Amino acid sequence: MTVPVTVTLLGRPGCHLCDDAREVIARVAADLGAVWEERDITESAELTERYWEQIPVTLVNGVRHDFWRVDETRLRAAITELRRA
Repeated sequence: MTVPVTVTLLGRPGCHLCDDAREVIARVAADLGAVWEERDITESAELTERYWEQIPVTLVNGVRHDFWRVDETRLRAAITELRRA
């Protein structure tokens, strides 16, 4: 049985690192059949306070995986490992 994997990108408009992260996440998710979503932290006071200085933040199945930059190899490994669980 394959475990479903969701990758969440937390970012904000105008964030160039978020743009870079979006490209990596979209590519990896498409290659590995994972779902990905994006949330704008400026739409939530709680998310803004918690993540403002760390964006972009990547969550894998709700658990923080990376921040500032997305390492494609590390993200692929995390998704693959979850799928094997």
